[in-house]
This record gives sequence, C-alpha cells and structure tokens, in this order.
Amino acid sequence: MIRDVRREAVWLGVAVAVGLLAAGCGNGGFRPLYGSASLGGTGAEEKLAQIEFAPVPGRVGQRIRNELIFESTGGGGETKNAVYRLEIAITESTSQTLVKTDGNALSSIYNLDASFTLIRIADKKAVLTGRSFGRASFERVQSIFANVRAKEDAENRAAKTVGEELKSRLSIYLANA
Repeated sequence: MIRDVRREAVWLGVAVAVGLLAAGCGNGGFRPLYGSASLGGTGAEEKLAQIEFAPVPGRVGQRIRNELIFESTGGGGETKNAVYRLEIAITESTSQTLVKTDGNALSSIYNLDASFTLIRIADKKAVLTGRSFGRASFERVQSIFANVRAKEDAENRAAKTVGEELKSRLSIYLANA
C-alpha cells in the first residue's frame, strides 16, 4: 500500500514537471497560418487579399489566376488597394505514356510548369520568386471528343494544383513579412 502511494506521488511529480515545462515553452513559435493574427497583426488571409494577380495568357493561365483570386478574396473579385502584384509565366506540354506497338498512346500526362514573381508595388521590388508545377494524367480513347474533354479536365486539375500550391507559398511568405 505504501509502495503504491509512493508510485502515485512520483507519477504526480513527473506530470507536474512536464506540465510546467510545457507551459514554460509557450507556443514554441508556432502559429496558425490562416488563423487570426495575435497582438494586432495582420493575418495571412488579409495579406492575401492585398495581392493583384496579373493576367496570365491562355485558358490554363486564366484558370490559375481565377483560382488564386477566388482563394485570396473568397470570390469577392479583384483587389482594389493592392500592395503586391503576382506575375506568372506558364509552360505547358503533354507526355505520352503506355504507347502501343502501333504508335498510339493509351494514356498521357499533362505537364504544367509555372514561374512566378511577387512584386511589392511601392518600390517595384521582387520580394519572392519561384517555380511550381502540376501534373495530371488522362486516358486516350477512340472518341476524339472524349480525348479533348479528358485533356481539358487534366489541364483544369493541374491548374488547380498550381493555384493551391502558389496560395500556400504566398501565405507562408506573407505571414512572415
């Protein structure tokens, strides 16, 4: 019985020590990326709404731009008082996979590569540059219309991937800016 009381006291002491250690660490420097900012700062969501997205040529480029505008403003349209401008250049290609002996491909991969530059409008300085990519596969069949539609769907999926990845990278940069 006495042994059990000592064991419980030791475990209680260990639990208290761990609790005090964890309380002393605070939040460890971690903070939510999209949560509200503490101490009166501006959160990443508010800073994302301060980005002007330059037009990107082509249907796929417009899909990426629309995705970014929607994700940054919640569908509220373009920014009026922009602090930053994002410029994107894209490169598209298609790779053939599963090629039959007669030369016809059964499957393809749509490749989308995007280079981006975030420019601070006040001094026209590039503050963030990088590359992003999206890959989406699609099947090839006998029907021409089905092939066209499958490729278009792959383009849309790759554009969404690039848009989401760019939003994350911009949010991380802006949360620390």
